[in-house]
Amino acid sequence: MDTSPLGDIAQRLRDYLTEKHEAREVALSLCREVVRLSANAVRAAHRGEFDGARELLAQARAKLDQADEALQRHRDIYYGGFVHDAAKEYAEAACTLSLLSGGPLPSPEELGVEAQAYLNGLGEAVGELRRHLLDMLRQGDLPRCEETLAAMSDIYDALVTMDYPEAVTGGLRRTTDAVRATLERTRGDFTLAYVQRRLEERLDSLLERQGRG
Repeated sequence: MDTSPLGDIAQRLRDYLTEKHEAREVALSLCREVVRLSANAVRAAHRGEFDGARELLAQARAKLDQADEALQRHRDIYYGGFVHDAAKEYAEAACTLSLLSGGPLPSPEELGVEAQAYLNGLGEAVGELRRHLLDMLRQGDLPRCEETLAAMSDIYDALVTMDYPEAVTGGLRRTTDAVRATLERTRGDFTLAYVQRRLEERLDSLLERQGRG
């Protein structure tokens, strides 16, 4: 039995796996940066620092492109999960920024992300909208709260129509279930605050009439 070529074969395989490992490490580091930059962009958007958020998102987009380039020869790793998660965080941040700043919602093509990452990111943006709505409740801005609640409802209505297997949607069903729970909880919070505000207004009106009498 002739095993003489085995040494050359083994060396070529070691070289290939070394390249794959190095590409994975590079892409993994870049994707961690994407997640960090996206989280910072969301925080900036909540503070109303929209230009700063856009700059952070531009940096995140560039790092996503670099990760894609690093894995051009290793698409099995590209589709292994962590690139999808980074793209999802980027999509969430971009959608959150657009919704909070009053701009048009970006499409997946405009963001350069796949459908699964976009839909899951859009769903997770609902949690950021809840946070924004609660901030508006504390400020007493009920009209803005109503707008935000309507946007949350629109997102849920869109997500619930994506009735496909989890393997196709990247776990969207779990995201949609979480969106529904968040929407119901937020609607309850808003309704309670709205009723309380109306009661306060009626009481103030009653006390004013009594004072004039």
